[in-house]
Amino acid sequence: MDTAYLRHCVNLHRPQTGVVFLRRLITLTTLCLLLFASLGAQAQGSYKYVVKHLEHYDDKEIHYGFFFAMPVSRFSVRHSPEFLTADSAYRIQSPNRPNFRVGFVVNAFLNDRFDLRTTPSVSLMSREVQYAYPNSTRTEVRESTWLDFPVLLKYKSERRNNSRMYFLAGGSFSVETNVRRKETQGTSRLSTGTMDLAVEYGVGFEQFFEFFKFAPEIRFSHGLINLYRPTNNAAGIGINRLTTHSVSLYLNFE
Repeated sequence: MDTAYLRHCVNLHRPQTGVVFLRRLITLTTLCLLLFASLGAQAQGSYKYVVKHLEHYDDKEIHYGFFFAMPVSRFSVRHSPEFLTADSAYRIQSPNRPNFRVGFVVNAFLNDRFDLRTTPSVSLMSREVQYAYPNSTRTEVRESTWLDFPVLLKYKSERRNNSRMYFLAGGSFSVETNVRRKETQGTSRLSTGTMDLAVEYGVGFEQFFEFFKFAPEIRFSHGLINLYRPTNNAAGIGINRLTTHSVSLYLNFE
């Protein structure tokens, strides 16, 4: 029987230990390479090239376009002291009514952040005032065509590929034309003015396409002028002030 030496035992295990270590090192290196390759492929996918439409759009000083708008409008009613004392309606209110507006867009470039904007338009408006009496109800409808001339300052965010946000604020002057009123006997009609001045503000989103820019926009308008014309009939008792209020959805094409 041969004598077993300790150094022989160590020599027998060294080659096996080295092979196992080498195999583990190769496996770990392979996994690391596969992981880095996967991360690189994802990075390339996330920074994929995007075609930038109308790349030199902001280089022009003036842009033109058109829009369609759907305003929802009403009168803001302020009651007079006679509303509580006079023998008339116990409730006077103005509900929201949908309307239609169409016009043009003229946008002047000021700098990278601000534009000066005007949107002259024609609005087909229908506002009403409802009177509730103890035994009946009555509605006064004001149907007319308005010419609107807003002047707005527009603040733009930085463009990201083909889109950006913007805010705008300003004022609008409006003139009522072609008033359509139902003629009735007596003097029971509600009388309102034909000129209005309003504060306007809103927010929009611009999306650039290959040949045009599309910008949906929400705009709020608050009238400053009292449109109520005092009368001595039943329609005027209880009213001290009528101002316009509207929320509009604009679809702009430039």
